[in-house]
This record gives sequence, structure tokens and C-alpha cells, in this order.
Amino acid sequence: MSSFIAAGTAYSTHGLNMIPFFIYYSMFGMQRVGDLVWAAADMRTRGFLLGGTAGRTTLAGEGLQHQDGNSHVLALPVPNLKAYDPAFAFELAVIIEEGIRRMYKEGESIFYYITVMNEQYTMPPMPEGVRDGILRGMYRYRKSEKKAKLQAQLLGSGAILREALAAQEILGEKFGVAADVWSVTSYKELYYDVIETERWNMLHPLETPRVPYVTATLQDAPGVFVAASDYLKTLPAMISQWTHKRLACLGTDGFGRSESRESLRDFFEVDARHIAFTTLVELFREKQVDAKFIEEAAKELGINPEKRNPHTT
Repeated sequence: MSSFIAAGTAYSTHGLNMIPFFIYYSMFGMQRVGDLVWAAADMRTRGFLLGGTAGRTTLAGEGLQHQDGNSHVLALPVPNLKAYDPAFAFELAVIIEEGIRRMYKEGESIFYYITVMNEQYTMPPMPEGVRDGILRGMYRYRKSEKKAKLQAQLLGSGAILREALAAQEILGEKFGVAADVWSVTSYKELYYDVIETERWNMLHPLETPRVPYVTATLQDAPGVFVAASDYLKTLPAMISQWTHKRLACLGTDGFGRSESRESLRDFFEVDARHIAFTTLVELFREKQVDAKFIEEAAKELGINPEKRNPHTT
């Protein structure tokens, strides 16, 4: 039994759950101590791993060894690890609150990996009715205020959500496209829900099939779909089979060498300009705009078609 003294009163800590928060550079977590993470899962550890300065482009000028574009992919195989990539403080608060409830009130043998960034920006208030979506993996953060024939759905997460929001403005103001923006807080949660739903449907073929959360959420969403992530393209791509429409995926495959976030995001083609252009290309593939429209858009957005692939540069 241990105790501590405060204001002349002794308090015992025996029998009290301590809630560990292990905070570190995200690139050093799953990659360098991945075996220990697996061991923690095997021992039914509870607590929070906070991967700081997360994402391939959020941390500028500190070298390739710090640029994390893969930790959420490496988190996928650990069955009882919940992995989230929030963009805003209210998302983070909801996730931690739920984690404490599940681990220390309900007694679930799970633990959490949450990525946080070091980029400074204003934290907005929490919209109404989004708590469930935050925890299940995605929710619509900002609906387009425009009424337009050309429509799109932009999926952003973590460090790149604000780029998706900027792309929404570009598309609306310059190209007449009404785009909604979704915050994807956890691709792993979406994927695990899919495989759980698919398994249930396989074992209950005579019953009404269940619909995965991501499918039901996007079922009535109009227009083309584009997902942009600060991680490998495989992360958003793994849910593409269940979005009921083609999902164009942008990510940070490759090495990045730059002194600024803006240059890195341009290099990896995950900034607002490339998200907007990808959306227009998807509209072209759907025969909703013509070739001249695309050519002019590329010039206006400063897109270089002959730019070297960041994956091989």
C-alpha cells in the first residue's frame, strides 16, 4: 500500500486505478516499440498512448526520422488497441472521456492510441449531435452552404482536415462545387465495424443484412468522394469498398524533405489545392465537367501534371 500527504492529511492510493498517459513522438511509438505495444495488448493493459507531432506533414524541419506517415497503419493489427486521429480539441476530449469510461468504469481490456499534432490553430466549438460519430469513426463536420449541380464529399482527418476545409472553400468560390466536409476520426474503427458487420451477415444469411456504419453514413451523400490523410493512402483506401462510390485517396506515401508544412503538403499532394483538383478530376471522370474545364482548373490551381511522384522522389 502506498500513500501521499497533502495539507496535513494522508491519502491512500491502494485499490485506486491510475490512468497512464504515455506521450511521445508518434513516429517512435508503433515503429520503435511496436513489440512492447503488442505485449501490452497481450497483458490486457489499459491506458492512453498519445503520439505527439503526428502525421507526415505536421512537423516541419526535423528530419525524416520524425515524419510519421505510418503509425495508424501499424496500429491496425493490434486487436484491442483503439486508434484515433482527431483534428480538434473537442474530438480529443470525447475520445478520452469515452476511453476512461470503457476502461475504468466498464472494465474493458482495451487501450488507446491517439495522435495529436503540434500545429497551432483555433479550436472550434463542438457541433451538436456529433459525439457518436466521433467515437464510431466519422461525422459530417461542415455541410456546404452552396446549392450547386456539382457536388462532392471530402473526407479529412487529423492534420489534413483543415486542408479539406480550405478545399471546400476553393471548390465553392472558384469552381461552383458544393462540397461537404467529413472528419474521419478513426479509419480503424470504420474498418473494424465493416468486418464485424460482414461477419455477422455471413453467419446469418437468412436474416436482413446489416449495413456497415460507413456505408449507412454516406449512403445519401451526393457527388464524388475524395479522402485526404496525413498517412499512407492505404489507410483511407481500406474502407473504399464500402463507401458505395469510388473513393479517391490522397496520402503521404514516400519521403518528404521540406522546411515548411505548406511545401510538404504540396510535395505529397495532400494540400487544399490538390484536394480540390482531385475532386474536379473525379467530376470529370463522372462526365460532369469537360476536358477544358480541367485544363483551366489545373492552371488556376498551379497543378503540375509532370511533377515527380513523391513516392519515388
